[in-house]
Amino acid sequence: MKHKAVVLGANYYIGLSVIRCLGIHGIPVVAVDYAREGTYGIHSKYCTEALIGPHYKEDPLGLLYFLIEYAKKQSSPPVLFPCADPYVEFVDKHLLALREHFLISQTEQGLYTKTMNKGTLHDLAIEHQVAVPETLATHEEDILEKVDKFIKYPCLVKPVDSHAFVSKFRKKLFKVYNKEELTAAIEKATQANIEVVIQRIIPGFDDHMYTFDAYLNQEAKVTHWVTCQKLRQYPINFGASVYTRQKHVPTLYEIGAKFLEGIKFKGFAEIEFKKDEKTGKFYMIEVNVRTTNLNCLLHKVGVNMPYAAYQELTGTPIEPKAVTHDTNRAFWYAYEDLLAIRDYKRTKQVTLLGVLGTFFRPKAYAIWDWTDPKPALAFFHKIMGQAIKKASNR
Repeated sequence: MKHKAVVLGANYYIGLSVIRCLGIHGIPVVAVDYAREGTYGIHSKYCTEALIGPHYKEDPLGLLYFLIEYAKKQSSPPVLFPCADPYVEFVDKHLLALREHFLISQTEQGLYTKTMNKGTLHDLAIEHQVAVPETLATHEEDILEKVDKFIKYPCLVKPVDSHAFVSKFRKKLFKVYNKEELTAAIEKATQANIEVVIQRIIPGFDDHMYTFDAYLNQEAKVTHWVTCQKLRQYPINFGASVYTRQKHVPTLYEIGAKFLEGIKFKGFAEIEFKKDEKTGKFYMIEVNVRTTNLNCLLHKVGVNMPYAAYQELTGTPIEPKAVTHDTNRAFWYAYEDLLAIRDYKRTKQVTLLGVLGTFFRPKAYAIWDWTDPKPALAFFHKIMGQAIKKASNR
């Protein structure tokens, strides 16, 4: 009997893409979430089981017990796929216990968290000679003077723990333009008990954002990789990708593979870079250590990262593969891209003609799939319900 794949998090399209990437190969996929309502990934025809378990934050030990008890009932240990940052943190914290019952790419406890954390990632990057934006800790002496001298305004106030920050403020960071705004932003974060850092803004529009997406085997060697260029984000300028094209950039492989192999990373990782529009230099911005928004694009251009992980962990690794040419295919999350276009237009950062030209590329849709339409219909139902609720509360 085949090993099952257990996907943690099916209420967003990242989990849905993992379900599809595994299900098309006949792998039994189990989706786990903390609520059935709004969890549209469970409606995929490739989802063979849907389990509702304890909340990762409200009852983490309950979730741990829930998963272990499920795994004990299986004839073969399932392969575990955390599909959101909180699930990654949960897996990392309980890695030793989970590895007794599940197959998991990462073997070093704490490395997931160390790579996700903005502060420790900065130190890792410096250690491995990777360029990162100039960054200051808020507790440093003479911090305002140092910002004036080394960072300059405007600058960014970024969280060390992104998930906690977004949950509290509904944005990824604060952009500040002067000392008063900087002081106020730090105070907000302090009151919320969220650690932040101050970082220089690398010049360049959103299309100067790039990604290096890679799978590293159990020997911590890159076996599969793709590079991409973001074109639009939401929220604009400092948000998540909503329109990104695959674009071959060899320099990103040279930097990214060396870094990930250097820290002995295993499994999937995505490094986000920004290219300085003045110098052309690439700066590491962050590392995502779980499947990302672009997974459906990676699959469409020929690299199935979840399947590569599953096959290796179950003893039958697939051949290495990289996309070393431009396919012209783009990831598109239409719902948020339309909101992004509205805001880009409002701030005069794009032209309508420039936007229209991007719609003619072949697409990798975030949610829609002609062969698996039910998740998209469930998502539409969810959005309509939210819109009706919002209108009725006015």
